[in-house]
Amino acid sequence: AVAKFLKNQEANVTVTDIQAEDVLHHYVNELKDLGIKMELGGHVAETFASADLVVVSPGVPHNIAMLEAARKKGVPVVGEIELAGRFIKEPILAVTGTNGKTTTTTLLGEMLNRSGFKVYVGGNIGTPLIEYAASDMTADAVVAEISSFQLDTIDKFRPHVGVLLNITEDHLDRYANFKEYILSKGRLFENQTTADVAVLNAKDVATKSMAEDIKGRKLFFNLQDSTASGSVVRDTEMICSLPHKEPVLFDLSGFRLKGRHNLENASAAALAVLAAGGTCEGIQDALNRFKGLPHRLTYVRTVDGVDYYDDSKGTNVDSVVRSLESFDEPILLIIGGRDKGGSYSKLEPLVKTRVKKILAIGEAQKKIIKALGASADIIPANSMEEAVKIAHREAISGDVVLLSPACSSFDMFRDYSERGAVFCRAVEEIEGRSEDRGQRAETRSQKSEVRSQRPATSNQ
Repeated sequence: AVAKFLKNQEANVTVTDIQAEDVLHHYVNELKDLGIKMELGGHVAETFASADLVVVSPGVPHNIAMLEAARKKGVPVVGEIELAGRFIKEPILAVTGTNGKTTTTTLLGEMLNRSGFKVYVGGNIGTPLIEYAASDMTADAVVAEISSFQLDTIDKFRPHVGVLLNITEDHLDRYANFKEYILSKGRLFENQTTADVAVLNAKDVATKSMAEDIKGRKLFFNLQDSTASGSVVRDTEMICSLPHKEPVLFDLSGFRLKGRHNLENASAAALAVLAAGGTCEGIQDALNRFKGLPHRLTYVRTVDGVDYYDDSKGTNVDSVVRSLESFDEPILLIIGGRDKGGSYSKLEPLVKTRVKKILAIGEAQKKIIKALGASADIIPANSMEEAVKIAHREAISGDVVLLSPACSSFDMFRDYSERGAVFCRAVEEIEGRSEDRGQRAETRSQKSEVRSQRPATSNQ
């Protein structure tokens, strides 16, 4: 998307990647059609040193030798978010955080849309922000999910409303330490002025620690006191208070997403929308209608009285904590994948009280067994399909089988979405082999009746 945009700006564009042409064949053909030069199978130092601008993909560590050499030569090195921001004149509402970014970004966009705004939603959520800059579309507001990797390569990027949901240990395979990761997240606010707004988590220690240095007007969610500027959630009510305005009450009884963390996501989105001029009616309508996103604590089906949930997007320990906290039923937890450098010990208290068995998969299997073996019965599995079969064998009616991996998916799958899809297919196959179809049909009917009275999906 960046290459196309810059080519249309009449720039002389070179795309370089360490992967060979046969691996990148789809993209190569597209770039060839555009007449864009490519250097594949490795990087050429002179290409970086002689450039006027280097735009680095967020998947590439921003401190590799070629980029450092370019900086020493005085060549600007930025990311796609920074580049897009230079061409976008409309107000940007940007969301970051370790967990809940995509749900909050999507819900925020829906709230603005139902408030009568013409909205573009993009960024780390899947649609590059640069595509808006390249289009003829004129939105009233641009809503962007922003990752820490993208924030590492900003310069002047400035959101009118910045939302920081939470900061917990993640991507420690990419950052030297947790402090470095916190500093990366905090860059969302570094270019804000007093005309801008920062929405922050009042209960998150790392988030609160940076509040004093933020120039924008600060609004806090997760508050205890409804008299302060921000939002308070009490049972099925949310109270939002902005400076010099009367508090606004929202009804959460129709909100379908499961878990306390999603109430936090909703309150953060509501504050951002109110700060941007959205309507109370639009916010309430979105709260009532929003169904959540796939692979985020999503109910799959009930087999022989056992509920199966897909939380494949739970790629760090904190997200698994939040998912485990969402259930009162005994849990059989499928966990594992490619380790991201964090500690699994934070799971111990919840594993001891809520988890019957752990099915450990992937490269992190041995580390998980070592960390949690004293807290629960752990059964290793060689594949997702095997893990589901074992869970089906071990579970009894009333249990929950939860896929919440605490790891990335890249050891076994293309991405978290494929991992979740494989889990869902494995559950379907288990259901197809189940002998007691009459019991299953009766159970599903009962579960459906109960589920219609409680939230059914969530995102983390």
